[in-house]
Order: sequence, then structure tokens, then C-alpha cells
Amino acid sequence: MPARDLIHNAVKTALIGDGWTITHDPFRIEVDELNGLIDIGAERSLAAQRGTRKIAVEIKSFVGLSVMADLQQAIGQYKLYDLLLQRVEPERKLYLAVSEDVFLNVFSSSIGETVLEDLNIHVVVVALKKQQVVRWTD
Repeated sequence: MPARDLIHNAVKTALIGDGWTITHDPFRIEVDELNGLIDIGAERSLAAQRGTRKIAVEIKSFVGLSVMADLQQAIGQYKLYDLLLQRVEPERKLYLAVSEDVFLNVFSSSIGETVLEDLNIHVVVVALKKQQVVRWTD
């Protein structure tokens, strides 16, 4: 099993605090000979719709030597997992979890906004010290 991301526990706590039930830690995804481990699977009841909303969350710290390399790795992993997830559980929506600092420094820049919009990447932003979700992008 791969090592957990540095902010894994903070993101998990933030999701629970935001009303999510953690159903998988990690969430295993398999399609033909391809398989992977998305960091977290979660769901939340939707009382008004009498159902549940399901998500998968890939967590990234961006602590490497290069922000560009971290961004490339995060985008590639996200898009591959999104493709696989659509084959096995299309009702589950994938999110990339990042810290508030990473969101402000990477995804709030013009290239970061372009990446999120043009590549259709959904992000959950977590304030690490408070261990709280501060933003969802769709």
C-alpha cells in the first residue's frame, strides 16, 4: 500500500466535519488490468432527494521540488482516476483535495484557473490548521 499524503488526516477530518461519512480509506478502483487507489471514498445523505451523494477524493500536498512537477503529477493522476471511476462508478464524483495555501498559490493563478476549468477538475480546499473544508469547486 502506498504511503499516505502528508495532509491525509487533516483532509479526512475536514470531510467528516463537513458531514461526509468515510466509506473507503483508500478507495480501490479496478478496470481490466488497470487498478489504483484513490485516497478516500465518502458519501453523504441527501434528505431532500432521499438518496446519497458519493465522492472520491485524491489528496495532494504539493511539497515536491517543483510546483510544475507536482501539478503535472496531480493532473495526470486525477484524469486517469476520473476516467477509471466513470467506468465503474459513474455516480461517484472525483475531487482533488488541496490545502488552502496550495489553492491560493497554484489554482488561483491564471494557469491554475485554466487547468481547473479546461480540464474539468473539481477541487475541495481544506484549511489545514482548522481541519475544515473552506471551498468546493465544481
